[in-house]
Amino acid sequence: MVLALLLVAGAGCAKLTEIEWESPVSREHPLVGRIWDVGGGAFVNERTLSGRLAASRFVLLGERHDNPDHHVLQAQLVRGLIAAGRRPAVGFEMFSTDDVPAIARYLAGSPKNAAGLGDAVNWKRTGWPEWRFYQPIAQAALDAGLPIAATNLSRAATDALRKKGLAGLGPTIATQLKLDAGPSPAARAAMAQEIRESHCGQAPEAMLDRMVDIQWARDARMAEALARAGGRDGAVHITGTGHVRRDRGVPAHLARHAPGTSVASVALFEVDATATSPIEYATRFDGVLPFDYVWFTPRIDDVDPCEKFKKSLERLRK
Repeated sequence: MVLALLLVAGAGCAKLTEIEWESPVSREHPLVGRIWDVGGGAFVNERTLSGRLAASRFVLLGERHDNPDHHVLQAQLVRGLIAAGRRPAVGFEMFSTDDVPAIARYLAGSPKNAAGLGDAVNWKRTGWPEWRFYQPIAQAALDAGLPIAATNLSRAATDALRKKGLAGLGPTIATQLKLDAGPSPAARAAMAQEIRESHCGQAPEAMLDRMVDIQWARDARMAEALARAGGRDGAVHITGTGHVRRDRGVPAHLARHAPGTSVASVALFEVDATATSPIEYATRFDGVLPFDYVWFTPRIDDVDPCEKFKKSLERLRK
């Protein structure tokens, strides 16, 4: 790892922060380490961002799962909230509701030790990146006595969605998740296109509608879990960037599960060598970044994801 010095320009001020990036690609990119306030159309520094997040009841931190720097920044922001006097629950997309009993058993015996939490839920079988990425985030929560919340759908619910779509959830869960209606036709079409592109065109067209239902229900479950766990002092959510979209991600569902509460969405973005202005990244989202803040980081690699995951994507078509 190389020590990188990055300049983060705030409103009328600048702050020099030392960050030890682990991701090796594009560390010298002009956006690396900078935080873009989407609504304000300006860069802000980390202190300003932390202050604004502390004023929000729900804070959603979106990541690229396998970028270790994203998890370092997530842990940093969680610690910042704690330092500001907040005591939110800390939710993880990586834990499903199936994991709740195992998490409770483990924490009953080791309430301050995040190291063994991954093994307690059989982390290695989940397919998520190494637990070492997430452990510092969980440790920050446990050090402050914050509850850990599992936010993802159960495996049984996910299987039901694959087979029957939203109707497969049944009336009890549908009511609990406030899924009296699915996404609008426009949102469904946009979500299908996003899934089509993210799967490099390998997702069978016949599966897309079910995949949209799963995404919609997962975001609803995450919002419900955060609203339920955040009764004391709100919640922070550790999740993929797509889930923190304000237009149709978890924030849209929180509007139903926790109406009238404030939500802040932070997307951690890997820089693109060809895009040196935040506005250029908005072209990926129909011209408008659907987040409150974007924090730019180096890239974990320059491998074409369609090549990187070619074999697993091809299995989708079988």
